[in-house]
Amino acid sequence: MELDGKVAIVTGATRGIGRATAELFAREGAAVTVAGRSQQEGEAVAGQIVAAGGRAIFVATDVSNAAQVRHMVAETVRAFGWVDILVNNAGTEVGKPLLDTTEAEWDHLMSVNLKGHFLCSLEVVPEMRARGAGSIVNTSSVLALASMRDCGAYSASKAGIIGLTRSMALEWTKLGIRVNCVLPGSTDTDMMWFGLPAAQIADRRRAEEETIPIGRIASPTEIAQASLWLASPRASFASGTMLVVDGGGLSEYPAPRWQPRPI
Repeated sequence: MELDGKVAIVTGATRGIGRATAELFAREGAAVTVAGRSQQEGEAVAGQIVAAGGRAIFVATDVSNAAQVRHMVAETVRAFGWVDILVNNAGTEVGKPLLDTTEAEWDHLMSVNLKGHFLCSLEVVPEMRARGAGSIVNTSSVLALASMRDCGAYSASKAGIIGLTRSMALEWTKLGIRVNCVLPGSTDTDMMWFGLPAAQIADRRRAEEETIPIGRIASPTEIAQASLWLASPRASFASGTMLVVDGGGLSEYPAPRWQPRPI
């Protein structure tokens, strides 16, 4: 039980990597706040955790809204007493060329992907500082390090998360708080296949798997395992680091021509 007795908040936890992370943390002993915008999906995730013998609540949260973020943390403390871990996972994307990206689309993406990390982290720091310890795991992307066409705004937001992670780690280490960052590659989530007709997903999956040295895309749980390690006491000397989990994709140069959207 890596997280026995710990209290964790996971944002964007209603589906995909966030859901896998919330479920894994609960299996490892943590009480988990499932945070997300979908009431129906969030309550289902929390309910399944509880039905399996874990502890969980759902708190409807738009991470770009400071008042809702404050409510998320307050409800966590009310239910479980404190906060030990924050996994900043909530994110969105704009899959279009920069010249076609509107100011409104840019602002929305940055508000969720980058500002959301900032707001959630600021809100948990006082709780972690009071306990003298804490772990924040941010979620960037391999597209922060090697971009691709039609992902300019998304790549910019994910690169910003890396800089934010380093600054948080530098400033908050003296408070007992470790801050690290996971960079997932292609992962089998709804976002990975967003906009594709269901009949095309299998062919796209095969094409993507041919570009990954390890020969397949990741499951959400494999990314969650990386967050688990960074959040756990086993990573006690890790702070300000980037953990790339991409099946070796960034290792190859030149990159293969076919590249769907990793998250």
